[in-house]
Amino acid sequence: MVRHALAASLAALVGLQSAVAQPSVPSLPSKPSLPSKPSTPSKPSTPSTPSTPSAPSTPSAPTAPVELPKSAAEPTDALAFTMKMIDGTDKNLADYRGSVVVIVNVASKCGYTAQYEHLQKFYTDNKDKGLVILGFPANNFGGQEPGSNADIAAFCKDKFSVTFPMFEKISVKGPDQHPLYKRLSAQPAPIGGDPKWNFTKFVLDRAGNVVARFDAKKRDGLEPALVEKVQELLGPSK
Repeated sequence: MVRHALAASLAALVGLQSAVAQPSVPSLPSKPSLPSKPSTPSKPSTPSTPSTPSAPSTPSAPTAPVELPKSAAEPTDALAFTMKMIDGTDKNLADYRGSVVVIVNVASKCGYTAQYEHLQKFYTDNKDKGLVILGFPANNFGGQEPGSNADIAAFCKDKFSVTFPMFEKISVKGPDQHPLYKRLSAQPAPIGGDPKWNFTKFVLDRAGNVVARFDAKKRDGLEPALVEKVQELLGPSK
């Protein structure tokens, strides 16, 4: 019984202690955290100033073509051609370099056709001194050389006994002008220019330079100035 009474006393004591025990202080609520100060928005970056577009480069002016001297741009050597003789054979005109040369456009039905006779005599009298006459038939003026090369050759032989070199028919002016006559016509004034009519004479010195020109003016002979010029180029008789 004592044991039971002791146990009851101990239980009563524990209960008393629990009653007098101070109630626990409720914990203070934590101080609410202050909202963080909103960050100052960063200053918008100043947009970079667009670079000034560079001025378009000025296109370089086209290079002006270099003008060559006439001697280089357009050769003046009238003997730099191979031509067809009236019989169809080739003849290099350079073979006549060293001679005084008269180039003449001829026609069989022209008012000046009688000049064949005087050209032939002039050639006969001076060929040993170095004169050569080259005849080039052409039908450019009034259709006065309509025949074939064979017709022209026969006419010259039978009518005038021509022995100076005769060449095939060519065009001496117009869109189909032969290169030889383009070269002759391109000479500086007063020598250059297309032939004005049949029996125009271009005179070349012994070096092949075109030094004079004579348009037909006489029906009963050759132009005195032509004869004088050729005699000057031939020089004194030996």
